Amino acid sequence: MKNLSVIGNSKYRQTANYTKNAFIMVANNWECQSLERTESVLLVGSSVAVDETLSKKSHSGPSKFYSHHQDCMEMYAPIEKVAEYLNSHSSWFAHCAEPMTVQPLGDNGYGLVIGRFGAFGYEVEPKIGLELLDPQEGKYRIRTIPIQNYQAPGYHVDYNACMELVESLPEMTRVEWELDLMVELHFPSFIKRLPNSLIQSTGDRLLNQIVRQVSCRLTRKVQEDFHQSLGIPFLVNSKKKRH
Repeated sequence: MKNLSVIGNSKYRQTANYTKNAFIMVANNWECQSLERTESVLLVGSSVAVDETLSKKSHSGPSKFYSHHQDCMEMYAPIEKVAEYLNSHSSWFAHCAEPMTVQPLGDNGYGLVIGRFGAFGYEVEPKIGLELLDPQEGKYRIRTIPIQNYQAPGYHVDYNACMELVESLPEMTRVEWELDLMVELHFPSFIKRLPNSLIQSTGDRLLNQIVRQVSCRLTRKVQEDFHQSLGIPFLVNSKKKRH
């Protein structure tokens, strides 16, 4: 889900649209059931009155947003087959990550452009560098790495994920994963004048939505690709719970 953002050349509208009890948040909606990007408008409620919304002094320093997720993929094959597939990620990662743009970074790294997201009239086009470390004791870790000749302007991302292979049945393997993500953003002054609690809750909520939607899509496509490579019919369980 690192460097999960690009602000540098991003254009943003300095028009924070808000009403007395609600703020409009615009973001790309990565629906799990569709491969097309569609822009959706999310309504974030607030009990802050309009004349109390803007502070006389802007908040200093960057804003930090956090996300923690855990879930699993069910693979209908022995653990050895699943491990072999994950180890050959160069053959499937790029097309399974679509419509995200992917560029190889060395043998085990990838640079990803996630899409465009925004809140309060400020838009971000996330870009992230990830390294898939070699497995140790059945655990696969993914961490943030820098992208050569690219300086992320106005933000910093710390991405740490871990996948573990667990044999559930003789012919089924669970890929259990856990993600801890932190995004640090340097907002322009017109956003910093908004209540800090509103900025924090909106940012955390948007970040969690992005992670859920991207992981949902990536999980489905990896499952489909894996089972197709083995000639095994597979139907994704769309009602599986997530955290």
